[in-house]
Amino acid sequence: MFKHKKHLFFDLDHTLWDFDKNSGFAFDAIFKNQGFDISLEEFLNIYIPRNQHYWKLYQVNQISHQDLRYYRLKDVFVALNFEVSDEIIHKLSDDYIEYLPEYNHLFDGAIELLDYLKPNYQLHIITNGFSEVQDKKLHNSNIGHYFETITNSELAGQKKPNPIIFDYALGIAKASKEESIMIGDSFEADVLGALDFGIDAIFFNEHKTEINHDVYQVNHLLELKNIL
Repeated sequence: MFKHKKHLFFDLDHTLWDFDKNSGFAFDAIFKNQGFDISLEEFLNIYIPRNQHYWKLYQVNQISHQDLRYYRLKDVFVALNFEVSDEIIHKLSDDYIEYLPEYNHLFDGAIELLDYLKPNYQLHIITNGFSEVQDKKLHNSNIGHYFETITNSELAGQKKPNPIIFDYALGIAKASKEESIMIGDSFEADVLGALDFGIDAIFFNEHKTEINHDVYQVNHLLELKNIL
């Protein structure tokens, strides 16, 4: 189906790197260090959707990086009626950025998939994540060597779904639109962003979210072996 493609552009968080699972380990360590008497499960049940909510706002430049980092934590503590000062929230936010890359669980099948794809394609990353953190994730999870180029929003000056970041990524990869494909978990940022830019896309739909668009999608990474 896509055998003629030469360049595969992957999202990182929630696509290859298991952001939610690694967040759980990071917060568990942080709360223990802080001596917080708080249910990790209850915290994550609120944090995960709030984080996704604020990331969507950040992607379209409706909030700043600083607001993203603050409010995704502030909202959870308010919802849990857990009193925490702004000073502590900022400290937790800094700790989270430090701790998060130290936990490096990948999605099931990620290594097998990359091993399968590497001989036949040039592989790349396009991420809206922050440069320092994303580089650590790639290094610490031992997958950085699979990728020819890494594009992040700081380098490109824009975030997915803005076409500028896709144009930047294809430019440094020396790839044409016709021979490129984007693979990611965010329907708005990865899939629609890529399609609007003019390249094919595959939706990594792990949660089997219903969408009203006719797009290629997989629910498990290894399903990509059937179409690539």
